[in-house]
Amino acid sequence: MFKFLQNFVDDNQRRLKAYKPLVAKINDLEPEFKKLSDKKLNDKTIEFKKRLSNGEKLDDLLPEAYALVREAIYRTIGERAYDVQLMAAIALHQGGIAEQRTGEGKTHSVIFPAYLNALTGLGIHIVTPNDYLTRVGAGWYPKALNLLGLSTGAIVHEQSFILDPDYTDPNEKIDDRLAHLRPVSRQEAYQADVTYGT
Repeated sequence: MFKFLQNFVDDNQRRLKAYKPLVAKINDLEPEFKKLSDKKLNDKTIEFKKRLSNGEKLDDLLPEAYALVREAIYRTIGERAYDVQLMAAIALHQGGIAEQRTGEGKTHSVIFPAYLNALTGLGIHIVTPNDYLTRVGAGWYPKALNLLGLSTGAIVHEQSFILDPDYTDPNEKIDDRLAHLRPVSRQEAYQADVTYGT
């Protein structure tokens, strides 16, 4: 039994070590992306989609895409992803599990693989534990996705929304993360590039 646990720990350490060169590449790209205008950030999404259609793989784009998302998040909500959040984001993209405690940035980390995988045009679903977290998730970090030209929807028990920076809910005066969720049909929310749901 102990050997099984030791193998698990060794495998985990091996994975974390493998993520470090990717994180270093993302960090190295940061100064380059900081210089880009908002329009040029948005144009990068178009460039990445073309590169995918020309045969590049998502893994090839990962460092650039994650550096782009990091900059978009910083510009829209003023937060910068830590290296450990990028490691969690890499693990999620690779189909792994990333354990993060309350306050360690799960909502932040999930945006990176959501953006990268949404470049395929197939639609991405992010599953949350309840309706409130679905709405908060769709209205908070996806502002960066919006800056990068991707749409975000949310589907809760009796309602569905699309993130729309030009819309302000007149009834939402407490939480700005919820103020720009415009009510739409469920079909429209499902057609978004990224859709949050329970």
